[in-house]
Amino acid sequence: MTIAPPAASATEPLDVAALVRAASADVHKDAENRGFIVDLMGGKLTLDAYTRYLAQFGWIYEALESRGARDGDPEVFDPGLARLASIESDLAALGAPDWRETDPMLPATRAYVEHLHEVAADDVRYLAHHYTRYLGDLSGGQAIAKLVARHYGATEEQLSFYRFDIAADGVVKYKRAYREAMNDLALEPEQVDRLVAEVLESFRYNADVFEGLAAA
Repeated sequence: MTIAPPAASATEPLDVAALVRAASADVHKDAENRGFIVDLMGGKLTLDAYTRYLAQFGWIYEALESRGARDGDPEVFDPGLARLASIESDLAALGAPDWRETDPMLPATRAYVEHLHEVAADDVRYLAHHYTRYLGDLSGGQAIAKLVARHYGATEEQLSFYRFDIAADGVVKYKRAYREAMNDLALEPEQVDRLVAEVLESFRYNADVFEGLAAA
């Protein structure tokens, strides 16, 4: 699928972030409306179910962050966004310090992880997964933390995954700066097409993980 980007003048660069957000709106909504995540956020499950959910994303973030810090483009690829250490801390507080043994990868998680390992750090598709995961944590993730605390009594010690020390000026300003940095990358039209297509794939991988959790 090719998505023609809107024309941009010499003084107004292409708003890649807005284009990606608009193009992925439907698949994003589809992912967040899968039964498992709806039930979890609606208070119909348990803290153990949330622990299983977080463990699967532990595998995903381990893969996403396995290549280490990326040189260049620090405004986008900020190492302070890394979440694996927080996930492991939360899982220990949730009673799952040995999550790699007790919560092996579901088939959908394994497919997601294998795909992440296939994407090189300098491939625009890596940006797609970086955007989907970290901007999601800075956005809907904040609501998830409140709902898990409200419905299941999760403590601050169990929810460090959603706290970002990097956002000293506030999450809203940080997200705006991230999107501006995406635009400053000055991607070529074909790169924008690949970026959008991979963002759609990223949401589909996430939806598959939710389905896997529901069936487990």
